[in-house]
Amino acid sequence: MIIRQEKPGDFQSVYFLVKTAFQTAKVSNGAEEDYVKKLRVNSNYIPELALVTEQDAKLVAHIMLTKTFVATGGSKFEALLLAPLCVALEYRKHGIGSKLVAKSFEYAKNLGYTAVFVVGDPAFYGRFGFKSSALFGIKHVPLIPEQYVMVYELFLDALTGIAGTVTFT
Repeated sequence: MIIRQEKPGDFQSVYFLVKTAFQTAKVSNGAEEDYVKKLRVNSNYIPELALVTEQDAKLVAHIMLTKTFVATGGSKFEALLLAPLCVALEYRKHGIGSKLVAKSFEYAKNLGYTAVFVVGDPAFYGRFGFKSSALFGIKHVPLIPEQYVMVYELFLDALTGIAGTVTFT
């Protein structure tokens, strides 16, 4: 198993990986693969934080962390958004997703980022240490049910004194 940064030559394979992986996901809006394309052309895209897992000579997992911001009164706090994370159906339940999350967090810390937001299943993301962003005084617009908007501090107390509204675009 190899975890590496995605390359432009991977984009088409990643598109189909994300599409097929989310066809069998518990929760999906059916457009995750298009969301990946949209994120790549956005100024918040960070190529170093778009990772793939290769196994058996094919791409079997993908994760992307992009910039997002918490509006805190008159300023902005820069953070990351984890979206999406996917593992091909036949490779699930082998720790590949967990390794991909850990590696992406390692790279994010090395680049100086301090917090990662996610919109997802609390039972799934809670095992990585994600907590409700509301616990930190951080809300989301447009409104998504509070329990699904979570944050992970890459460094202890990274969100101390940060409160406001996070937006995901």
